Amino acid sequence: MANIRKVKQRITSVRNTAKITKAMEMVAASKMRKAQERALMARPYAAKMREVLAHLAAQPPSEGELHPLLSRRTINNIAVIHMTSDKGLCGGLNANMNRVSSEFIVNQNISVSMITVGKKGRDFMARMGQPIRAEFVDMTDRPSVSDVVPIAQIIMEDYTDGMIDQVYIAYPKFVSTAVQQPVLTELLPMEPARFGPAEGLVGYIYEPSAGAVLSHLLPRYIEMQLYHTLLEMIASEQSARMVAMRNATDAADEMIVDLTLVYNKARQEMITTELLDITAGAAALE
Repeated sequence: MANIRKVKQRITSVRNTAKITKAMEMVAASKMRKAQERALMARPYAAKMREVLAHLAAQPPSEGELHPLLSRRTINNIAVIHMTSDKGLCGGLNANMNRVSSEFIVNQNISVSMITVGKKGRDFMARMGQPIRAEFVDMTDRPSVSDVVPIAQIIMEDYTDGMIDQVYIAYPKFVSTAVQQPVLTELLPMEPARFGPAEGLVGYIYEPSAGAVLSHLLPRYIEMQLYHTLLEMIASEQSARMVAMRNATDAADEMIVDLTLVYNKARQEMITTELLDITAGAAALE
């Protein structure tokens, strides 16, 4: 009787868990569709802005001075913007991001500081003992460009002041609902566009000048790239969470079926035992 009671309690517990994971799956699916739309809509703008800025950076400086964010120098300090989610229950998304960033850090022979976006990445880097320059947590599911302005200001000021010589950004790129690809890409200094012999003969006229346009657009470019990667991270997070909760619900349903079979078998054995006892008692009275 005790074993049957425990199995029944286990079935009830697993059934309640399945209800929770199913609800979380539905919430994540709703957020995922909106997050995917925002991430996909931001991609063309971010790519075109990168193309325009790369072309501007390739223009010969008319004022005789290179923009500070384009200057390349000996690399002694690297900053990594490490993007993860604030919450778990999204499969291996955060673990994959932490692995990519940690492998990059281990392979460096120079100082690496972190700017973490998300609690999971912050906690992981803190456990590693990695220096954290700044941390940003509790990011909204519907961010705006203003949410990434503080991050952009930190890296631009540190790069201009010479505190860091190179900036990388690590984020999960949304590929599909089932695939989120960890990406580690260089953000600063910007790589100028490279033109072939024929392309080099074609020029553009910038007003008031290429340098002035570049100086105005570079901060916006940094902000846009950060905003785009944040949208990619949110879309990847919600997709991974929906898939993880769906798998958890399926696993719970399978466990309920198995436990129900165990329960029915134990109950049948108990009934059979009671019938045998009754039969044996009746035979003894005769």
